[in-house]
Amino acid sequence: MDKSFHPLDQHFNLPHVRHVGASRPMQWLSRGWSDMRENLGASLAYGAFFAALGYLILAFAADKPYLFIAAISGFFLVGPLAAAGLYEISRRHERGQSASLADSLKGLREHGDGLMYFGLFLAITLIGWERISAIMFALFYPGNVPELSNLFSQVFLSGDYTHFVVAYLVVGGALAAVVFSLAAISIPMVMDRDTDNITAAMTSMRAVGANLGAMAVWAALIVALIGIGFATMMIGMVVLLPLLGHATWHAYRDLIES
Repeated sequence: MDKSFHPLDQHFNLPHVRHVGASRPMQWLSRGWSDMRENLGASLAYGAFFAALGYLILAFAADKPYLFIAAISGFFLVGPLAAAGLYEISRRHERGQSASLADSLKGLREHGDGLMYFGLFLAITLIGWERISAIMFALFYPGNVPELSNLFSQVFLSGDYTHFVVAYLVVGGALAAVVFSLAAISIPMVMDRDTDNITAAMTSMRAVGANLGAMAVWAALIVALIGIGFATMMIGMVVLLPLLGHATWHAYRDLIES
């Protein structure tokens, strides 16, 4: 595979980024599935924990429509950090080391500082998006917000609130694109190389920019699979979150030169 080089790589000591084809995300999913099958107990433990946590958050927001939508979209923002333990399982499995749940938790503790700072960034982003979501509802949607059961049909699908829908999707999409670019492979890199968050985020942005086709497909797959998880009332997330977590590790290993 060809390698991408940029003067910033040398100046900031960034690793080289590989170019991959647009179909490569399917291989990441295949490798992620293999990792999950071979470390099934630990993988499903993470999936069950975050599925239960997500269900509780959605249940809390059920009577607050704008908050419910923000919670769903916010899941995509914090997902890269939630899967950190799964990256550690894949990392250890790749090296032929023990990859139990206890081993992965130990790895999280060892990289606690880096994960804490990245988590702080994602938490601030999530809080900001929740506030933006509330403000946009207040500005663009007159009157009382409908019940959750009627929200999508009355607001997003009726055609009566086109300006609100367009503004909501543009702002939310732009925020998601920025976070995806910064976090696509940065947390696996922090855990694998003990690098700082700035270097990892810059490398992630370079990887996304050099592989727009593959990363667009990858982002679409993430949205589709997480959407299935929500559609199944978080039950599907027990399997889908570990699958995506392990696959993200392989995306990192494929895109960044060792």
